[in-house]
Amino acid sequence: MELKTVLAERRSIRIFRPEALKAETIQELLEAARLAPSGTNLQPWRFLAVTSEEKRKKLAECTFGVNFIAQAPLTMVCCADRSSLATRPERLRELALSGAFAGTSLENFSFSDYQEKVSRDEAANLAYLNINVAIAVEQMILRAVDLGLGSCWVMLFSQKKVRELLALPENLFILALVPFGYPDQQPLARPRMALEEIYLGEV
Repeated sequence: MELKTVLAERRSIRIFRPEALKAETIQELLEAARLAPSGTNLQPWRFLAVTSEEKRKKLAECTFGVNFIAQAPLTMVCCADRSSLATRPERLRELALSGAFAGTSLENFSFSDYQEKVSRDEAANLAYLNINVAIAVEQMILRAVDLGLGSCWVMLFSQKKVRELLALPENLFILALVPFGYPDQQPLARPRMALEEIYLGEV
């Protein structure tokens, strides 16, 4: 499917057919996320696939009325790994060795004191990680459309309850729950603002 078509046809799907997804399909979704770009190549995303009927029902109970999570054959629990920030020097070395900065002003930039140069508080660090995870999640969602699947961002849930249910460690912040499955509905295109309303012009 052409990317332009994928972008145009993506919908938030909340009604799913019951058939399970093949393991290879789940791997395709994960691979799409794995290939996403991230700041300093940090790759802070971590994913847990919830596929068992029992766990899906319990996961739905951790949300604020999002019952279709129990219906979808897969819900991807999308997390930001706070501990990934400690790997930044290693990731930067990898980037430099791969030639990512060749021919640019960053080629001779000293990253040894990068942590001090870019100092963020805890809230800003988490926001930074979440932005990177969101990019990976969106790539997964677009790949799902290409595979004939539907999905829906879900952020109405209890962080504490989901963490306890799935025994997730404290270093993982749960950004979103994303159910995936074959759509059992055909929603119309949602209203979108005109280009003139979002484009600030050229300077």
